[in-house]
Amino acid sequence: MKKTVLIFLTEQYADWEVSYVAAELQAPHSEYQVKTVTLDGKPVSSIGGFKVLPDYSLAETKTIDFHMLILPGGNTWRQPETVPVKELVAHCVANNIPVAAICDATVFLGRYGFLEGRKHTSNTLEYLKEGAPIYTGEEDYIDAQSVRDGNLITANGTAPLEFAQDILKLLAVREDEKIDRWYRFFKEGSIVSTR
Repeated sequence: MKKTVLIFLTEQYADWEVSYVAAELQAPHSEYQVKTVTLDGKPVSSIGGFKVLPDYSLAETKTIDFHMLILPGGNTWRQPETVPVKELVAHCVANNIPVAAICDATVFLGRYGFLEGRKHTSNTLEYLKEGAPIYTGEEDYIDAQSVRDGNLITANGTAPLEFAQDILKLLAVREDEKIDRWYRFFKEGSIVSTR
């Protein structure tokens, strides 16, 4: 039976930030499957207009076994309705379940103290501090596309491929060399330079 990776989708989520990793997690060679979650179990629409009928509501995640939580960015992470998601993140942290956040979802983590004492990144340090007033993790901030520190992966919004690469390696979906080759194919294209 395949292991479950949850992707939490908010209204106006950034569909491109999880498209690469979701496709690879669902590939025949993967021992994982992707399941989607929304706050109330009702459909949400992405920034690009893709409507998703989720597998679970937030409340239902308490009764399922899952191996990772992925939080794509979007336009609503700073809205009050997303506050309950912090309980799901806290559950993951307490149970050593990996969490991966990209773009504005990193601000959500910063707002509730989940970045403290962990190496991390976001769109910029200033962006993170502006969106998460209680954030005090400047000494652990790394200006990079994607950062992995143990079971935490953070990435800026221009790095869906680097984000995917870190997730695939953490979950050992394939050997690192194959994951790196996959990354280069999508990053550089199939045209081989003669230089």
